[in-house]
Amino acid sequence: MNAPAGSGRTIAIASFIGTAIEFYDYYIYGTAAALVLNKLFFPALSPVAGTLASLATFAIGFIARPVGAIVFGHFGDRVGRKATLVVSLLLMGLSTACVGLLPGYSSIGVGAPMLLVVLRVLQGIGLGGEWGGAALLSTEYAPKGRRGLYAAAPQMGSPIGFFAATAVYWALSEWLPKGAFESWGWRVPFLLSFVLVAVGLRIRLRVAETPAFARFLATEHTVRVPTLEVIRRYPKQLLLGAGAIVVVYVMFYTASTYCLTYTTKTLGVPRNTMLGLTLIAVTVLGVATFVVARQSDLLGRRRLLLGGAIFSLVWSLVMFPLLNTRNPILIAISLSGALLCMGIGWGPLGAYLPELFGTDVRYSGAGIAYNLGGVLGGGAAPLIVAQLGQTRGTTAVGFFMAAMAVISLLSLLALPETRHRNLNEV
Repeated sequence: MNAPAGSGRTIAIASFIGTAIEFYDYYIYGTAAALVLNKLFFPALSPVAGTLASLATFAIGFIARPVGAIVFGHFGDRVGRKATLVVSLLLMGLSTACVGLLPGYSSIGVGAPMLLVVLRVLQGIGLGGEWGGAALLSTEYAPKGRRGLYAAAPQMGSPIGFFAATAVYWALSEWLPKGAFESWGWRVPFLLSFVLVAVGLRIRLRVAETPAFARFLATEHTVRVPTLEVIRRYPKQLLLGAGAIVVVYVMFYTASTYCLTYTTKTLGVPRNTMLGLTLIAVTVLGVATFVVARQSDLLGRRRLLLGGAIFSLVWSLVMFPLLNTRNPILIAISLSGALLCMGIGWGPLGAYLPELFGTDVRYSGAGIAYNLGGVLGGGAAPLIVAQLGQTRGTTAVGFFMAAMAVISLLSLLALPETRHRNLNEV
């Protein structure tokens, strides 16, 4: 029997599946940028410059994400969570799938990287509108005292989406000759998005509007320009919420994108080996995300987030010495430690950021804070890390990551605990 549209099971499934699909779409781009996009879209550049250029297209998606948070947040706070999430899924999925259809530089010249940038911007706008709505879908349906557990659903979409993206690339690398992988095999993960979008759309169309927003519409008037209201009423929560998430992005994208490039192209570790070790680390991320999200209902969000920031500060200085050994076991520990740090911070954030804002601007507030943190931690950081690694060495990379952890730590110290907050309040 199918669960009703407003049941906890249906909501959790819809939130999880949709977010997993969108993060899968986003992560396959990061993996492709680290492995092949430099050769296909920037062949006139040197290997180092081509890698930086492909990572720059990766960063462009992060710059576009706050735009998506503003646009989708506007309609999410005025029209509703459900309809907005359906549109974000379509935009993200279709723009991702079209990357798999793009001709390379050898076919259409400079038009190829230009089209790649356009699709990457659309990806960023789509994901910018996705996370805030998915987090609200879970938290606004959650019963009292269980918001952390319910919010684990969209948070688990990230590790599962990344695991799926990495697994697909690992399988293709294992089964295909290098030439076939670089000529057409890399496109397969993107084209799979056509199928995934159809699945996610079917699930999301079955979901009803969240109770908190439905009650708000019945008793209050929607805000005319939610983004301006967020800036006016919640400037501290907006900026400090963005700062709180910076280290989560830094740990993840350094481990998943830069380290893949660094180990395969500088240390000479085989690509398949690195993809396999990354799968181990992502499993650690998934387990940590779920466990910590659940524990945040008992111990509080802020306490666990502070612990994650402190652990990240320490691990930043340990990560690259382990990686530089070229020993597969120590590389696995290095990556797993980084993604454990991320999981400790990532788990509670699905409930914590929405709890910082009132119902009338919650979609906009949570989404903008989340994606502003992504511009620095996920967009700029891989470029800065790649440049530091090239010019100053991996010790400098470790200190940069530690500095980002300090930013998150100080931001969290200035924010309150939120687990007992009433989400029906405007």
